Amino acid sequence: MIELHWPAGAPEDLRAAVHRVLRDVVADGGAVGYVEPPTRAQTDAWLADVLADVRRGDGALVLATVDGTVQAMGTWRRERPPVFRTSAEVAKVMAHPAARGLGLGRRVVSALVDHARRAGLELLTLGVRGNNHGTIQLYEELGFREWGRLPNRIVVGADRFDDVKMMLPLGHPPGVRLRGAEPGGPGSTPRRASAGPARS
Repeated sequence: MIELHWPAGAPEDLRAAVHRVLRDVVADGGAVGYVEPPTRAQTDAWLADVLADVRRGDGALVLATVDGTVQAMGTWRRERPPVFRTSAEVAKVMAHPAARGLGLGRRVVSALVDHARRAGLELLTLGVRGNNHGTIQLYEELGFREWGRLPNRIVVGADRFDDVKMMLPLGHPPGVRLRGAEPGGPGSTPRRASAGPARS
């Protein structure tokens, strides 16, 4: 049986379960932000930071269990600057190597999107390693679109990979004015007049 859980605290069994998934995914070559399998101290610190956001209403952690064992997870975390408070980043989406092929990644991401929409977020973003084609395809199937990429930014030993940036708009509440790049409003500056061709 597959179930989803949204913890706000971290008892010992939860910390151990999260460490197991993170450690084993990275040991298997998973692209989740670590080059070497993280230590228990590293995953405990990461989990505490995520759950602090959860308790403030600035994030979510979803765990997928299979027959009672944590086998997949993912997060969304709100952007910190006030001008980006309606945006959040999806991160640390992964399934344990022993549980691949069960559709857990799709369940986790779909649940995060629904949760973020209910929380009033307007935009989700994420970054994915350029060679992670299966994950990129999954995100595209769930509505995410690439908005840019930083070539060869991700360092894994002597290898460099693209950092692919993706986004999913979640909609805007009534009364929001979508100004885009139109001139005027706070922070606006006019274009400078062209200086013309340089003289020799």
